Amino acid sequence: MSDTEEIRNTIQIYFDCMYESSAEKAHAAFHPSAKITGYTPGGFVEMSVSDFAGFVAANPSAKEAGEPAYLDILSLEISGQTAVARVRDDYLGSRYLDTLSFINTDSRWCIYNKLFHIEGAAGG
Repeated sequence: MSDTEEIRNTIQIYFDCMYESSAEKAHAAFHPSAKITGYTPGGFVEMSVSDFAGFVAANPSAKEAGEPAYLDILSLEISGQTAVARVRDDYLGSRYLDTLSFINTDSRWCIYNKLFHIEGAAGG
């Protein structure tokens, strides 16, 4: 599998963790030291991977509710053992623009940092 395919697979696992409310998939997609950071209507948010995994697991599964899945990989740039992807996805009724930085460590691509921006309502 090429680096691009491996990173796209990690992005899918990342999206599935939210869509399926899977803490296990969150841990599979992220490096253990990763940070998840951005702004919600409540203000600035910064989470560890464990915090994020607990957050997604505590929310209802959009997949089980039959909600449509929306994930669009807008860009992906690989530079050696690092990469950056911008993705747009729907989660918990909002449309997000995520900037995901990746590191290739222990022969796998994982997300090292997630910056998120809420663009508006899901499906918009």
